[in-house]
Amino acid sequence: MLDFDLVIPTRIYFGKNKIDRLAEEIEKYPNKILFAYGKESIKKNGIYTKVIEILNENDVSFVELGGIPPNPTLYYVQKGIELCRKNDLQFILAVGGGSVIDCSKAIAAGVRYEGDVWDFYLQTAKIKDALPIGTILTIVASGSETNEGSVLINESTQLKLLVLNDLLRPKFAIMDPTYTFTVSKKLTAAGVADIFSHILEIYFCPEKNTYLQDRLLEGLFKTCIKFGIIAVNEPNNYEARANLMWTSSLALNGFVLSGKIGDWASHMIGHELSAMYGITHGIGLAIITPYWMEYTLNETTLDKYVDFAKNVWEAKGDNKIEIAKHGIAKTKDFLKSLELPTTLREMGIQESELEKVAKKVVNLGDIGEIVKLNEAKVLNILRNAYGGK
Repeated sequence: MLDFDLVIPTRIYFGKNKIDRLAEEIEKYPNKILFAYGKESIKKNGIYTKVIEILNENDVSFVELGGIPPNPTLYYVQKGIELCRKNDLQFILAVGGGSVIDCSKAIAAGVRYEGDVWDFYLQTAKIKDALPIGTILTIVASGSETNEGSVLINESTQLKLLVLNDLLRPKFAIMDPTYTFTVSKKLTAAGVADIFSHILEIYFCPEKNTYLQDRLLEGLFKTCIKFGIIAVNEPNNYEARANLMWTSSLALNGFVLSGKIGDWASHMIGHELSAMYGITHGIGLAIITPYWMEYTLNETTLDKYVDFAKNVWEAKGDNKIEIAKHGIAKTKDFLKSLELPTTLREMGIQESELEKVAKKVVNLGDIGEIVKLNEAKVLNILRNAYGGK
């Protein structure tokens, strides 16, 4: 286990009607805010109206930034920065899922930076100041509502990169599972795949002696497996939605990652599939993850894969290789049961384009921790995932 520092300052309001706590939270900050959200869903399910009502009742001056796309882009970040500067906005309320929240975090950092906000994602500059952010979660997947990360797409370069900084952690998160009842079957399934992948990225790491973290992660795996299918098939099942919502936050708020660094190779590949082809992040991960697992199974990682198969999928037997392969097969079956695509061919990607994808993935260097992946190795994974080999 590695040494670590951990601070999780986000105040969480979890449960039905917790939006009623919004008024007391926004009173703590300047009353000139940017109200950021995605497409039309929050207007259809009534959340938009409720937020507007609370803001007006508390004499909050606000400017709206709507239409943020499912894969957050630099264009909307720059638009948000301009709105904040023009109207002297001092707080951001992000209502939506990971894309809206990640976009809002980038805006928060960019408002108080004289250079190009993309510098933070290229790691050529460090965030030293940011506007405070509050979140109301409507889509479960990213865990961005309680963590310090922001992922952003630069449309001109087709790169999707991550920045991490504690200044980006939201001040509060309102998490009402009923707000996810109207999320489509497809996006619910993609969210489950995204959560599962986050847990997997942390579970498979080069650090030894992480017994406690691994047992916690195995519990998160089991919760995701148990309630993922239920949420997909029974969208108004509160228990399923609530368990997934909390699992999503716990997977990425830093708690189970403490003492580990994780691998994150699958995510780096998935990010570029989103940036280049607009593939929903969770769907990209559902396709890539099993093939990444098959590629990284070797003598060094074998024992970890055996633990995963036995403790998560309850595999039996003495042959380690067979047990490990059983765990990977069960993972593939689980993701398939969510009715998500299993190959890149299904997404309309041409096989001839895979080399370009691999080059983009390693744009900032080799990826992965349990197995270092260069361009050629990433290409092998992509080729395997292309036709389901």
